[in-house]
Amino acid sequence: MGSRVQCELCPTECILEDYQVGGCKVRINKGGVLYSLVYGKPCAVAIDPIEKKPFFHVLPATKAFSLATVGCVLGCKFCQNWQISQARPEESEHYDLPPDDVVRKAILYGCKSIAYTYTEPTVFYEYMYDTSVIARKYGVKNTVHTCGYIKERPLRALARYLDAVCVDLKAFTEDFYAKLCGGRLRPVLDTLVILKEENVWVEITNLVIPTKNDNMREIADMCRWILQNLGPDVPIHFSRFFPYYKLKNLPPTPYETLKAARETALDTGLRYVYIGNIRSEAENTYCPGCHRLLIERIGYYVKTNNIVDSRCRFCKTKIPGVWI
Repeated sequence: MGSRVQCELCPTECILEDYQVGGCKVRINKGGVLYSLVYGKPCAVAIDPIEKKPFFHVLPATKAFSLATVGCVLGCKFCQNWQISQARPEESEHYDLPPDDVVRKAILYGCKSIAYTYTEPTVFYEYMYDTSVIARKYGVKNTVHTCGYIKERPLRALARYLDAVCVDLKAFTEDFYAKLCGGRLRPVLDTLVILKEENVWVEITNLVIPTKNDNMREIADMCRWILQNLGPDVPIHFSRFFPYYKLKNLPPTPYETLKAARETALDTGLRYVYIGNIRSEAENTYCPGCHRLLIERIGYYVKTNNIVDSRCRFCKTKIPGVWI
């Protein structure tokens, strides 16, 4: 009884017996102390365009030193990186890459930022935290792509060292989160509010899945919540679903659905609404003041950038984001 511990990192709050591993597959109780099984052991390391994360208002056309370990705090049936997010440490090869080496390599390869991404960075929290502290000292930005399923205390501690976070807001109903993710919506909404309170730049990704979360009334409700709680300047990326993992029976998201979602968000009052995983003009950034083209994107390639000193080159409207 004395060696039983409760993990306080994510809202699942696993209670673990001695030598039991949590639901995330990467945290173990040893004698009443929780240990990470993946600290300094990323299974995926790459240099990506920052636009791939996706961040459209963060250091355009720069490189992000990107890494992930195995594991996840959720079990989404539509996960597009399920081979590593749902794997155990012993089931995957890894690199030995301690925090100081991550920062050193990011600088060596000319990366303006480090991206904690691919799986769920919450599961390698200590690794991410220690790396972020070092990166901040050397002027390297810290960015995270996350499902947002993390408790308030560790989130606020980490937020002091974060520059930008892209949160997967997977749907806007508790039913969706329960049936398709094995989690809850409320903690994700709380995460978004906390990040705003901590002055961390936030972007949102919503993977639009046919018949699962493509109801325009629900999307309108989500957009109104974003407007009321986060403001009109939070970029939202409506991303095209492709059949993966346990949802191979569904078709890819029709472009018309993504277009309708974008129009719904714009009608709600959100100013920066994008469509991802498909080529269109909705990848571009337009000035909310003069409506001129500011950033022209072709996939992850930035063809034109008319943002100067955080403002529209043409009418001087301030464009929110992390530009330097």
